[in-house]
Amino acid sequence: MAKYVPDIGSRRWVIISPGRSLRPNQEKKKADDVHICPFCVGNEHMTPPELYRIGAGEKDKPGWSVRVVPNKYPITDTHEVIIHGPDDDQDIEDLPLDQVTRILTAYRDRYRAHDDAGQVLIFCNHGFAAGASLKHPHSQLVVIPRQINLDAVAREPVANIVEENTYFITYCPDFSQWPFEVWIAPKVEGGGKFGSVGDTEVADLAPVLQNALRRIRSAQDKGYLRSVHEPGVFVYNFYISHADNWFIRITPRFVHRAGFELGTGLNVNVTDPTEAAKILKEVSAA
Repeated sequence: MAKYVPDIGSRRWVIISPGRSLRPNQEKKKADDVHICPFCVGNEHMTPPELYRIGAGEKDKPGWSVRVVPNKYPITDTHEVIIHGPDDDQDIEDLPLDQVTRILTAYRDRYRAHDDAGQVLIFCNHGFAAGASLKHPHSQLVVIPRQINLDAVAREPVANIVEENTYFITYCPDFSQWPFEVWIAPKVEGGGKFGSVGDTEVADLAPVLQNALRRIRSAQDKGYLRSVHEPGVFVYNFYISHADNWFIRITPRFVHRAGFELGTGLNVNVTDPTEAAKILKEVSAA
């Protein structure tokens, strides 16, 4: 089980979870090593028993479009893996839009399934440098006890708008801690938690999320900011806020955090959010 340790002065917490060290690390495998992906179609027996699926077929059998299983190496006592699709390479920025809608539907449904149990956080680590241990595109869901104080940011005011549609607005908040950081939020504030979104809103969210990721990747490809990672590799994290007045926060990993940030708790953003929004509006989302 996870062990929660508080710091009395700051009210911050640490989770002690030794089992995470046992995770496979696909990045460190040699080029000639044979790797069998547990998230690919036909390998359903390699994961714990399935919790949820979108698509045809029997439980733990092929036919699925999105699949959810328990994480074998959990951070918290409830920790799930949301497998984005059968494809081992394509992620949200490249998948057909209807598949992105299925992924977001799975997010919403699994959020609802756990909302009464604690604070639900859904997050995605895209790329090994962003924390992923397997290449196959996937997200994760964790549930944290309500008594744990989460040191998380609240929704920032809308500024530096990049895109908007019927229900959502994409922007680079003035309080952006990362270069080309992008937030997506419902236009109507105070609408509740992510689990409250309906099917119409989910379908409207899919294109703005995909467009945001495509725009950031285009900005990288055009050289607006040199990535610290391997050229041509697109690395990012995003998460869906656990709280009321929810939002999605996308943090491209163009820079490393170093001693100054760790020693002060201050973040240095090398790209003005106003300039980032201008660039993101100009580059292609195709």
